[in-house]
Amino acid sequence: MRFVVHCIDHKDGLPKRLANYDAHKAYLGAPGAVSTVISGPLVADDGETMIGSMFVFEAEKKQDVVDFNANDPFSKANVWAEVRIHPFLMRVDNRA
Repeated sequence: MRFVVHCIDHKDGLPKRLANYDAHKAYLGAPGAVSTVISGPLVADDGETMIGSMFVFEAEKKQDVVDFNANDPFSKANVWAEVRIHPFLMRVDNRA
């Protein structure tokens, strides 16, 4: 099953985000019960300033994603003010 995770940073989250960026990237690539399909930062309207994160994960159950997200270095550093996790049924994939 795929899950979409949508995270919005705290207003002062950018320094914490940058300080934990390498650990976060390594965490996303580690093997385990959750695998990263796609991920990347959400940005402000300027197209550059990072304000959050978006992930599509593959996992057996939602709780696996909840636990994985809670152990992410960004989560442990309190980068995110809001996290939403939803099951996702992909209907269209135009990546060829």
